[in-house]
Amino acid sequence: MRLTTDALIIRENNNIGEADRFVTALTRELGLVRASARGAQNMKSRNASATQLLSYSRLTLFKGREKYIIDEAEPLRIFFDLRADIEKLALAQYFCELAGVLAPSEEPAEEFLRLLLTALHLLGAGKRDPRLIKAVTELRLLALAGYMPDLTACRACGGTDSPVMWLSLTAGSLTCDACPRPGGAVALPPNILAAMRHGLYRELEKAFSFTMQDASLTELSRAAEAFLLAQLQRGFRTLDFYHSLSNGA
Repeated sequence: MRLTTDALIIRENNNIGEADRFVTALTRELGLVRASARGAQNMKSRNASATQLLSYSRLTLFKGREKYIIDEAEPLRIFFDLRADIEKLALAQYFCELAGVLAPSEEPAEEFLRLLLTALHLLGAGKRDPRLIKAVTELRLLALAGYMPDLTACRACGGTDSPVMWLSLTAGSLTCDACPRPGGAVALPPNILAAMRHGLYRELEKAFSFTMQDASLTELSRAAEAFLLAQLQRGFRTLDFYHSLSNGA
């Protein structure tokens, strides 16, 4: 089988030979694909720049016995602006690691790809706070993978008018102040809940289009992250590194 598809390189490993590069690509038609790019470690190779981490490229693939082979690679966009800022680069690598866990393999993943490209573009452009981009990306990746939280109303009484709503990190549902809440819930003041609803439920083109005060951005980022870690029940090395640079925000 031979296929040409657009893809974002989310992982690269240069230790499989003197010349080849092994990559994980998030493709439009096939989701996550693990493939080798022949000769890509040679900087004179036409596949070199197009198969680097954070390169958005048009790949021509064919399937071998055990893995895909990248026959041709044409760079469409390389996110050079992220490499100039170590904190942004760390956050971008975290998004890639998340996609590597949550995106499907051997099936279309256009929405995953669109989300990551949007997040990386906004991160590089510097027009949105990284904490806002992080929270929205986490929530939408979870939703695409089947971990959509219900942020509409209290699961017990259906109420929506409460000074604070409580998000169950395990059940992914809300409880108002008047109803008994489960353990392991985090408080969501109205502005944090409104931001999470906006980022999760609006169309992608508008999902990142809101502003918040500095303290609220940190609270939003921590709430989204807590929900993600509880749902996936695992940590992320790239997230730990990002926090070591961003003072835990």
